[in-house]
Amino acid sequence: MTYEEIFSQAKEAFTSGDTTGFNGNFAIQVNIVGEGSGAFYIAFKNGVLDVAPYEYYDRDAILIASAEDFIKISDGSLNAVAAFTTGKLKVEGSIDKALELQNMIEVMGKNAKNAKKAKPAKKK
Repeated sequence: MTYEEIFSQAKEAFTSGDTTGFNGNFAIQVNIVGEGSGAFYIAFKNGVLDVAPYEYYDRDAILIASAEDFIKISDGSLNAVAAFTTGKLKVEGSIDKALELQNMIEVMGKNAKNAKKAKPAKKK
């Protein structure tokens, strides 16, 4: 998997989600190690989500993971706390801000489940 593919998948996972109900503020750089290595950032400030393929020097934390593990974290199939405790994810900087990213992923997952449960309007 190339860096461009990894970034594209991560960006899609975050920007296609519904962050309604999440009120955090963070700027996190993600460093992908191994195949497809590179850096990008995820920032959520004042209700606006930004994901871009650049290093972010005014960051709260750096997350370090393989592409496979970070994609699983970003799509919600791997909990970031579990990844951290098993050594699949390393965090430099503010652990609290890194946890905000996990909280946002959880909010997006709940919003997606609620959207699936919503019944479509009846046609007249």
